[in-house]
Amino acid sequence: QVQLVESWGGLVQAGGSLRLSCVISGYISSITVMDWYSQAPGKERELVAAITSGGSTNYADSAKGRFTISRDDAKNTAFLQMNSLKPEDTAVYYCHAVVLRYGLSHHYSYWGQGTQVTVSS
Repeated sequence: QVQLVESWGGLVQAGGSLRLSCVISGYISSITVMDWYSQAPGKERELVAAITSGGSTNYADSAKGRFTISRDDAKNTAFLQMNSLKPEDTAVYYCHAVVLRYGLSHHYSYWGQGTQVTVSS
């Protein structure tokens, strides 16, 4: 079984920063992609940032220049550094990973439970 646990969401004033983390645990051979999605009330879940095992990154236009995604493969952990936060960044942020488990030949997609980020004006 693979579990993703997000941490360090919270309430912050506009212009402030948060650093989300996502620890991935389980019988894992490799993690190809780690990414973060956000889902605001009444809206669909959307990609915020992604990072591959080779270190390539991709960002939503709204996140470019403000957010930075990184990963620590030794700890199976993904991070999302969020700076210059805006009220419109308020959402539940979900960690997602594409994982190859030991003994299996296919990659599977896993999601965390989400962490709330609230940005006050």
